[in-house]
Formats: sequence, C-alpha cells, structure tokens
Amino acid sequence: MKMGKKAKKGNSGFDDNGYKKNATSQVTDGTGKFKKSFKHHQNSDSQAPVIRKQVEPETAKYFSEIANLFESQGVDVEERSVICGNALEEARGKEFELATDYIISNTLQTLLDGCNLDNLCSFLRGCANIIPAIAMDRSGSHVAETAFKSLARHVQDTEAYTIIEETLKMICKVIVVNPLDLMCNCYGSHVLRSLLCLCKGVPLDSPEFHGAKGSKVLAERLNLKVSHLDGNDSQHLQQGFPSLLKFLVSGMMNCTKEDMKTLQVDQYSSLVLQTALKLLAGNDQELLHIIPVLLGCNKENLAEGKFIDMIIAGETVESMKEPAFSHLMEVILEVAPESLYNNMLTKLLKNSLFELSSHPCGNFVVQALISHARTKDQMELIWEELGLKFADLLGMGRSGVIASLIAACQRLQTHEYKCCEALATAVGSKNETSKFIVPRILFLDSYFSYDDKSSWSWPGGAKMHVMGSLILQAIFKFQSEWIQPYILSVTSMDAEHVLEAAQDARGARVIEAFLASDASTKQKRRLVVKLRGHFGELAMNLSGSFTVERCFNAGNLSLREAIASELLAVRTELSKTKQGPHLLRTLDIDRYATKPDQWRSKQASKQSAYNEFFVAFGSSESKSTKSNKLLYNASMDTSGHEELNIKKDIDGSLISTSVVDDTSSEKKGRKKRKRDVASEDAVGSNRAIEKAVKNFLSSSTPDKKRHNASNQRLKI
Repeated sequence: MKMGKKAKKGNSGFDDNGYKKNATSQVTDGTGKFKKSFKHHQNSDSQAPVIRKQVEPETAKYFSEIANLFESQGVDVEERSVICGNALEEARGKEFELATDYIISNTLQTLLDGCNLDNLCSFLRGCANIIPAIAMDRSGSHVAETAFKSLARHVQDTEAYTIIEETLKMICKVIVVNPLDLMCNCYGSHVLRSLLCLCKGVPLDSPEFHGAKGSKVLAERLNLKVSHLDGNDSQHLQQGFPSLLKFLVSGMMNCTKEDMKTLQVDQYSSLVLQTALKLLAGNDQELLHIIPVLLGCNKENLAEGKFIDMIIAGETVESMKEPAFSHLMEVILEVAPESLYNNMLTKLLKNSLFELSSHPCGNFVVQALISHARTKDQMELIWEELGLKFADLLGMGRSGVIASLIAACQRLQTHEYKCCEALATAVGSKNETSKFIVPRILFLDSYFSYDDKSSWSWPGGAKMHVMGSLILQAIFKFQSEWIQPYILSVTSMDAEHVLEAAQDARGARVIEAFLASDASTKQKRRLVVKLRGHFGELAMNLSGSFTVERCFNAGNLSLREAIASELLAVRTELSKTKQGPHLLRTLDIDRYATKPDQWRSKQASKQSAYNEFFVAFGSSESKSTKSNKLLYNASMDTSGHEELNIKKDIDGSLISTSVVDDTSSEKKGRKKRKRDVASEDAVGSNRAIEKAVKNFLSSSTPDKKRHNASNQRLKI
C-alpha cells in the first residue's frame, strides 16, 4: 500500500469523511451523512451511538511520521514489526478516531499488516466494543478488513489458535447484540462477510463465498460443472472456528428474526445471509433451523408440522420478486437439505412456478429450484406446472428457465423426450417442417419478437442467442431417436447459414455439440461438407479452430484431405496465431505438405484403429457415439482438469446475465441484478474421447500431448 497521501485538507474545517474537525460528531454511514438507526429496528438493546472525537495534532503528526518512514523504505524487516507494535500501542484508546480518518486509516492498515500477532490481537481486543462502528465507516471498513486478513495468516499456527479464537469471540459477542445495522450497511456487511469466512476457515476473498460468478452458476445449472459448494470447497479450507461460526450466525438470526421481512429485501443483508448459508452448506442441522426463519416460518407452525402459514407463504413468494430476496432464495434452494427442499416445493412454491418464472427476478428462483431437484417425483411436480409453458416462457424471454428444465431432465433421466418435443413445438407448428427449429432457437430473441412468425427468416449478421446456443448444446446430448427433428433441422441449413453459425462463437458450439452427438456419421458429414472451402478461414479464428478440428474428426478420408489442403494454403498465417500451431500439429499438416501419401496412409490406419476401438467398446454406431458423448460430458466437469484461462479475444460478446435470458425487457426490469458471465470464466471441454482414443492408438499412431492452450476451451 502506498502511503504517499498527504493531508491536503489538513487545515480545513472538515476532514475527508465530512467530519467537522473542531467538534465531535456521531458516527456516520461513511458518506458524510449522519447515521440513522434502522427504521424497522425495534431492538431495545441497540448500542449507544459512538462519538467520534477530533484526532489530536500530536497524534496526527506521529502517524504522519510513521507513514513517511515506511514510504522511505528505510526500515528492515525486524525493525518494521517493532515499529508497527509501538505505533499500535500509541493508537490504544483512539482506535475509532484513527481508523475512520481518511489519511491515518491508510497508515493503520500498514501497521496491522506488518505487526506481530500479539500486537494485532491487542489492537482488536481494544476496539472490540466499537468494531461495528469502525466497520460501517468508509475508511474504517478497510482497517477492519486488513485486521481480519492479518489474523487469517496466523490461523494455521497451532500455538496462535487460542489467542485468535479469544479475540474473535470478543468481537462476535459485540456483533450479535445488534447485528441489524451492520448487516444492512454497504461497508459493514462486507466486513461481516469476511468475519464469517474467517470463522469458517475459507479465504477472505474467496469468490465462492462472496458471490459466485454467474458463469459458474450457469455451468452448474446446465450440468457442465459440479457445484462449487459440494463438499464446501474443502480443498480450500484452512483452520477455522466452527463454534464461533455457529454462535455468530445463530446470534444474528435470533436478534433479527423480527426484522426478517426487511432483511429479505435489503441488498446488503441478503449478501450476508447468502454467505452464511454457503458456509453452512452440508451442516443440515443448522440449516434446518436457519432456513425456516429466513422464510418467515414461526415456531408454532413448525411444531405443528405445517412448515409455513399460507398467508406468510404468499407474502414470501411475493418477496421473491425482489432482487435481493431472489438472490437469497437461490442460495437457500442450493444448500437446503432434501426434506426442507421438498417442503419448499410442495408447501411454498407449488402453484406459483409459472407466475415466478414470468417475473424478471422471480425466474431466477425457479431456475434454482429446478436445478436442485433431487428426485423424479419432484421433477414431475415441476413439469406439471411448466411443461406446457415452453412457448409462453420463451416468448417472455425466460429461456433460462427452459435451459434449466432441459438440464434437470437430463440429469434425473426423466421427461427427456417430452422436453425435446415441447421445445420443438414452442418454436414451430405442426404445419411446418422441422428445418426451422435450430435457426429459430439460435435467434430466440429475433424470432419471438417478430410479429408474423410464419414469415421470419434468418437474420444475417445478427449475433446468436447465448441461451439458445446452450439449449441446443443440451438437446444434442439426448439420444438420437429423441432429437431427430433437431438433427434434420441442422443438416438442412443452407451452406451460407452453416458458415455464419460456424463463424459465431455461439453457433460454433452448437455445431460441435451436433458433431459430438448420437447422430449418424452420414448425418454429421452432410453438415461438414457444407463448410468445404471455408476451413482455412475458420481456422484463423480461435473459436473456429475447434470447429475445424471437430469437423476433421467427423470426416472420412476425402473430407479430411480437403480440410488439410485448405489449412496448408494458409499455413504461414495460421502458424502465427495462438491456436494455429496446435491445429497444424494435430492435423499433421507438415506431413501432408511433404509426404501426402504417408499422411493418407496414416489417416486410413488411424480411422481403422478408431473403428476397432469402437467395436471393442460398442457394437454399433449408436453405442459408440454414446461412449463418445459420455466421455465428452465427463470432460465438462472441470474439477479434475486445468482451470479455464481462455483469452477475451475469443468473442467479447459472450457475456450475458447468469442462467437467464439476455432480452432487453429483462434488462430493463433488473437494473440492480447484474450478473456478468465473462467468457474467460465459462466452462470448457477437454475432449476426453479424443484423448482416450489417442491413448488406445499410442502404440501404432503416436500423437503428442495436446497443447495446454487448446485444452482451455470456452463452452458457452
């Protein structure tokens, strides 16, 4: 941290937080405005307001000299710890004034980062009673965060465990007296979430517990990745304080249960509750106690086995249309024990699914409900309400609900044919041929916003729909007998439309999914041949290079040679691209250029070995392609593979709202609910089937290990 800030306003009447320097003032909310008690808070134990006094000139001068000393870098490591300890001793009794001072707070952060454990704990114990006031200040919140991060570095030291636990216990006891204001404060809520993470033993900056990125949520809901909460991310757990975590969470819940309706819809308290629930994932006993309270259930109803009063249930469902509570409900459904999930489905959400699905915020709750269904019976209940609503949902721009339904039916192996049939019906009519199905799904927004749908045509040059692409990728994982209309549609596309799809990153994923499907080899080659003459052009694009490789693997010897000849024509330019060297090596273009006959012989031998492989592992083409798909799907789980690190140049447009529709109407209704799905965070495929076959062929057709960069593949 740079300590070069100079108090330019040091002699003025106000400091940088808006405090009057020649008078005392009440603690502010960090924006210069006086902090008011939360209007719904009725707790009689509310703490008295903290009075912020002026920092004495001598003290300000002392800490300024400390800052200058550290900036000069004239302090060695051993001296630094001693100086930090002495300076923190000087801060005793003045912690609040110093931590909330815009300039001195920076120096205080440096001291807390460089001091030893004893000085750190001494500082925190000295200000434990006012830690909420410090945390709710713009500058003070950074001081509190730094102190917790410094504590986290010492947690693994067994000798330090007791002193850290005692220090945290003092802080937790103060917080649970009146947690409401802290939970609902933009600065304080973040500090509180860090404290929860520290008690659990997870990194304080862990994205999984500070709000997972939308791309990860999307991947989990579409069966592309195992939930980041499975096993509570145990590989990242450090030494924690489970009893303190339980004490802190239960204390917050007990103190705020009367204000639960307010907490449900407050964006900052919602984040705190989400973090607490994620940290308790797997602890069914605690969750069975906490979740009903969050939903507004009372003890009497729970004792009578009613779970929730019908009036309260209606109010709770209505609250799910609020951005903050819809976020919270998603996490509740994700971590809820099975018995509680079943109660929420049958007694809280039943008969409200379509209403919620129609809402810009509420549809996220339905997506979470569908994605975390445990049994076929639960899916049956969901299907009864939504199975005949595909066209309505797509028309409203709720394609995320449809994608979640398809993925859940795949996972639970139920209603699979009905899903395929319902989707095909939603984008067409009985009087039309199947050829329009895939183009209309690729351009969902364009099609459903068109007044005369019967005259809709391919909108050349338009970007393809993210969720439409994901839906089609999921569809092509079903058995071929269930998806014949989709196979007929994709193979009936005009050549120029196939090329345009291959040039769009989203359309390219659909083509690849089709080539990895149970469709016959003849059907796949019918599509591949339409790209003839454009493989060199596609290979120059990072996304298109994967499509070229997939087409090569699906082609017969004549098609493979046609692809190789096109790549040979652009070999010089292609070798200069990021993906080029790998593609040229994989397709053995150098050998084709110098020894074409040997290349043909090798390809024929490889194809023969592939056939032998599939004969060994499947007696028919259908079985072999199922093996292909099984391994392909297994590779989608990134838990056992390298983390994706694809560059943004693959396609800057592959950014959408998480697990949901990127329609303009939805964006207007959800300004506060932004969930960017960055392309570099999306889930990739390592093409496990190709690797398996290459291992099988290693004795006769040795192949170099695939380049790491090509393994890191965008699949959205």
